[in-house]
Amino acid sequence: MSASIIVRQAVESDVVAIYDFICELEEERLDFNAFREIFKHNLQSPDCHYFLAFDHNACVGYAGMHAQWLLHHCGKVGEIQEMFVVENYRSIGVGSRLIQQLINVAERENFKILEVTANKKRIDTHRFYESKGLQPTHFKFVKKYG
Repeated sequence: MSASIIVRQAVESDVVAIYDFICELEEERLDFNAFREIFKHNLQSPDCHYFLAFDHNACVGYAGMHAQWLLHHCGKVGEIQEMFVVENYRSIGVGSRLIQQLINVAERENFKILEVTANKKRIDTHRFYESKGLQPTHFKFVKKYG
């Protein structure tokens, strides 16, 4: 891995980079104004954790996690909501650096569980998460509206 990779918490001015990453991840252009408002709102929450990876001045990765207190776990649970690494930076440790930041938050805040959902078609992503100690224990069922 390049020694020049720096990971830091996201700030409001990072909205465009994160928006572009998530649009690529979702394979669609999202409503930027709605995205920006949600991002600004979430940055104020102590239960939302956003991190970016940089190679010099270039943003090359992002990871976001939301935490909540769940009755069925009798404690705090963190869910990785989004994770994206620029294609040329995959398999060199950028994703590992990002997920380590999320794991550090989970340990510091005494989470009961850290979980993630990944699209069925992202086989490499499944292998990555399993290599980090996350196990495929559940199915996710989705019904879309709008």
